[in-house]
Amino acid sequence: MNPIKFKKEYSDGNARAGEIETPHGNIKTPVFMPVGTQATVKTMTKEELKIINSQIILGNTYHLYLRPGDELINDFGGLHKFMNWDSPILTDSGGFQVFSLGDLRKIKEEGVHFRSHLDGSRHFRSPEKSIEIRNNLGSDIMMVLDECPPGLSSREYLIPSIERTTRWAKRCIDANKNKDKQGLFAIVQGGIYEDLRDKSLKELKEYDESFAGYAIGGLAVGEPREDMYRILAHIGPKLPENKPRYLMGVGEPLDMLEAVENGVDMMDCVHPTRIGRHGTVFTKYGRLVIKNASYSRDNRSLDECDCYVCRNYTRAYIRHLFKAEEILGQRLATYHNLYFLLKLMDDTRKAIIEGRFKEFKKEFIRNYMMGKEHEWIRGEKLF
Repeated sequence: MNPIKFKKEYSDGNARAGEIETPHGNIKTPVFMPVGTQATVKTMTKEELKIINSQIILGNTYHLYLRPGDELINDFGGLHKFMNWDSPILTDSGGFQVFSLGDLRKIKEEGVHFRSHLDGSRHFRSPEKSIEIRNNLGSDIMMVLDECPPGLSSREYLIPSIERTTRWAKRCIDANKNKDKQGLFAIVQGGIYEDLRDKSLKELKEYDESFAGYAIGGLAVGEPREDMYRILAHIGPKLPENKPRYLMGVGEPLDMLEAVENGVDMMDCVHPTRIGRHGTVFTKYGRLVIKNASYSRDNRSLDECDCYVCRNYTRAYIRHLFKAEEILGQRLATYHNLYFLLKLMDDTRKAIIEGRFKEFKKEFIRNYMMGKEHEWIRGEKLF
């Protein structure tokens, strides 16, 4: 029995509002998933993640396997208990990180040989080993081990890559020892070619009864935005309607709304935490780089926002924290960025339910694209 269930509650065009049932709680969709790479969302406590309504977080298999080790985490009762998180967790396969190692990895049919980025030690990752690691981690949702093609790969490269991903997906299905506790998501590849996306989906759907959901992989990896949107529009609505649809590695507001418009339910990315730690925050009127001198005497909040940060701190103070290299600055910017994206998905869900998604999207884009044309971004307000 599949432990992951999905119910579509409302639709507006191809945009969907639904609910995903998991062993550790239900998830209202569409949803953004903060990334907890090494069993922590950088700079954030569990309590803070709960306050901003993080329904599910993502853990990174590659990093957790290398440090502290999946067997150690299993000894603590699994990832939920190890990090004291009682809500759903999704773990990737670790494939993206392994394939990003370049010369430090070698792909064969049996799996991938690679060297650790930490100490150069040799490791091997097969579909079976990938599932064994996640069975130890105990995440609610696991991704199949797929081959992650480089951005803008040729058709000649992609065709055998897709076929290998299908074979590896079948091996992942067979290797899962916790089929009643951990749901397995397929990953549709195919680059920027519509027919190859169709080929990948057709092959994976042969094992549909074994998959709890479907992900779109291989986008947001360097291709032009128009190609990304074209593929989203083509393949998103074709994914099985009765299962969650997940766009991997996307955390830019405009891209997230485009994904929702094409039937996507779930998204994740390190983007909001990474840019936050470097002093860039999301606002209603576009990005704001808080380190800029124009905010040194700005007594306004980061955004027209009701998050903890915007209710309590000024731009001038947060800029000071970054200039003084105080950790609190990174924490506050990260908190705000995550809140912004989680709230965006909450507002998107409401718009879908009320049948006004297209109007909502149009208004959001109109404001967000203003950027420095809007006085909110220019930073001119002084005491």
